[in-house]
Amino acid sequence: MLTETGTTPTTTTAMDVARWLSAHSEWGASTAATYFSYCQSWFKWLMIMEHRTDNPMVKLAAPRRPDRSPRPVSNVGLIRLLALRTHRRTHVMILLGALAGMRVSEIAKVKGEDIDGDRIYIDGKGGKKAWVPLHPLLVEVAATMPKRGWWFPGNCRRPGQHILYKSVSDLIGNAMRRADVAGTPHALRHWYATTLLTEGADLRTVQELMRHSSVQTTQVYTQVPDERRISAIGRLDPFQAA
Repeated sequence: MLTETGTTPTTTTAMDVARWLSAHSEWGASTAATYFSYCQSWFKWLMIMEHRTDNPMVKLAAPRRPDRSPRPVSNVGLIRLLALRTHRRTHVMILLGALAGMRVSEIAKVKGEDIDGDRIYIDGKGGKKAWVPLHPLLVEVAATMPKRGWWFPGNCRRPGQHILYKSVSDLIGNAMRRADVAGTPHALRHWYATTLLTEGADLRTVQELMRHSSVQTTQVYTQVPDERRISAIGRLDPFQAA
């Protein structure tokens, strides 16, 4: 932003920020909202550190973030992905994403000590930690994985450390492309939440399993199938009081 506006951290004005944001018409609404929030945090930090006495962002209205829609991998796509010939560790990563709803950052740091019988300890986003029940298929997989240490250790350049989060994303993403499955690795987590709801779990239970702080966040991940909506409409009885 400073390069494009020709300003400095201490002299940037609200008008400079507004012009910079409006100059990037190629950005989607979500990207523009993200950059706006970055600027808010940055100028707030500049004030806290006493580099500035004012915050130009208070004069600007935040762009509206677009509503996010659930984007689960399809059932057929998941079957195709699981049937794909891959390296064993990639297959385990896919199972953790689909059957435990784990993020790539959580998958990367799974270790043997995190498994306790039929449950797994997940050190999640924002420091949120929880024990989550393991699907029977993952219980079988866990029995074949190291009982101690990282399940997915880093390479020789990262001795003693786990694999990078981006590497997990790349491995699963490459498998999805090879299997011609639309979406990103995070779509496996969307499938997890959506399928739990479809198979009868209530939204509060899905929230707990997804390890979300609020039901509102969980709703972003859960897609209500057309069949359930049609069935719900079909149960309406305008003559029930007769």
